Amino acid sequence: MGCSCTNKREKTCIEIVPIFSNLNYDEMLEVAGITNSREYKKGEMIYMAGDRGESLFVIHKGKVKITRFSETGKEQVIRVLGPGEFMGELSLFVHENLIDNAEALEDTTVCVINGEKLKGLMVKYPTIALKVLEELSSRLGKAENLIEHLGIHNVETRIAETLLNLADENGEIILKMSKGDLASHIGMSQETLSRKLSYFQDMGWIKLVGHRKIIILDRNSLI
Repeated sequence: MGCSCTNKREKTCIEIVPIFSNLNYDEMLEVAGITNSREYKKGEMIYMAGDRGESLFVIHKGKVKITRFSETGKEQVIRVLGPGEFMGELSLFVHENLIDNAEALEDTTVCVINGEKLKGLMVKYPTIALKVLEELSSRLGKAENLIEHLGIHNVETRIAETLLNLADENGEIILKMSKGDLASHIGMSQETLSRKLSYFQDMGWIKLVGHRKIIILDRNSLI
């Protein structure tokens, strides 16, 4: 199934993903020619660690959780991605099997781009390669910050910094992942996270609204 990149009523994944933002219409059609669209139900695996990495996956609709499992079977949430974001990019540059798992958190549409042919387009249009490198550099920086925080900060500090980073200018947070996945991402159990969030609420620093919304009431106390 093609990516239907000539559809004018709704932007396709190629049009919304930042790495293709500098391409003109004809150049985008070239990318569309090496792209297929796939749909996944909530909970379905898009790919798993050990699979051959031959494609770049771009999310058109929905959300995807990227995870790894330790030798003991503990799940570590690496990131949660939404429309316009991509995954599987490391396999374009390193000839090894995929090391992450990608799971649809809701019904999701993904555009799958042929990796070898995409590398040819990167040579033809260097702006694509530069955009991929920018994204990889950003993710590396976030990973290094997370490693630093896990190593030197206590539980409450890690939670507070995470909340401050996630909040918008109004101090509101809409979690893109479950609290269990958020806890995994910042290196603690869900029980610990829930207990500390309740403590923050009791102190008047935050307000918990439902399962996914958090409002920061006292930013200075979290700093």
